[in-house]
Amino acid sequence: MLGLELTPEHPVDDLVELGTQAEREGYNSCFVSCHYNNRDPFAVLARLAAETDDIRLGPGVANPYELHPVTLAGKVATVAEASGGRGLLGIGPGDPSTLRNLGLEDERGLRSVLEAFKVAQKLWDGERVTHDGTFEATDAGLNFDVPGEVPVYVGGEGPHMCRMAGKHADGLLFNGSHPDDLAWAREQVDIGVEDRPDSRGEFTLAAYASVSVSEDADAAREAARPPVAFITAGAAPPVLDRHGIDADRASDIGEKISAGAFSEAFGLVTPAMIDAFSMAGTPDDVADRMDAVLEHADGVVVGSPVGPDLEEAITLAAAAYRSTSRRR
Repeated sequence: MLGLELTPEHPVDDLVELGTQAEREGYNSCFVSCHYNNRDPFAVLARLAAETDDIRLGPGVANPYELHPVTLAGKVATVAEASGGRGLLGIGPGDPSTLRNLGLEDERGLRSVLEAFKVAQKLWDGERVTHDGTFEATDAGLNFDVPGEVPVYVGGEGPHMCRMAGKHADGLLFNGSHPDDLAWAREQVDIGVEDRPDSRGEFTLAAYASVSVSEDADAAREAARPPVAFITAGAAPPVLDRHGIDADRASDIGEKISAGAFSEAFGLVTPAMIDAFSMAGTPDDVADRMDAVLEHADGVVVGSPVGPDLEEAITLAAAAYRSTSRRR
């Protein structure tokens, strides 16, 4: 997998141009990120469905709390129909810093993610569903056929989420950019894959990586500050410990993000955080990091910020991926 994350902090027209560029550059999947304070990802996906031909499209990463899971399944099915069977679903427990604003932080959990996509798969297969668990549905169904298979990628980084994905999903979008983190993720995934039925087919572990690439290394690292702040704020204590990052400083970043003090939050990001939680630098720097990550992962999703110049960075990131030793 070579995927691209588009973040609807940018105008929809701009995102559509970037998505069509990604298809031309050889990306095979495009995820549109889901945060209440950005533009609607499904509005972007609808436009992309109409203006692309081959690239797979879906939300990444949606959560099952802001929308009822049956409603979420219907929206993804609509993308699949509009794109002629190119839909996909990235689903996970959501970003704690933004869910805190909606009073939903305590809803996050593995069971809700698993139940949501299992019900979605039944709905996509044309079944009517009654469910009583982390959410309720009674005789729910879709009134249209869903073309093609809709792969489900779980977005997460905790051990239980990784193992669950290995057993039940089509892939894992692991929120990581460092080879040490992907090596650990592979160990967790393999535990889940041991119990995976053969009927579920192959499994893809993708590094859902914060990438910031530019010919100007300093500009690339500076552009990485905002996404690294969000990643650091949501990182589990063992991940912070693995990279020697102060947990209190990470907590302070999360509190400032929730309060809307973004400049202050981004100012707390350290060089060590950028090294741990992003692939930031020149094309050669990023290629080297991708190469190391691909020792453990099956692919890379190029995530926010991509680079200080988005159009240039989409091209540079694709070239960096193609130049890795595992892709030559």
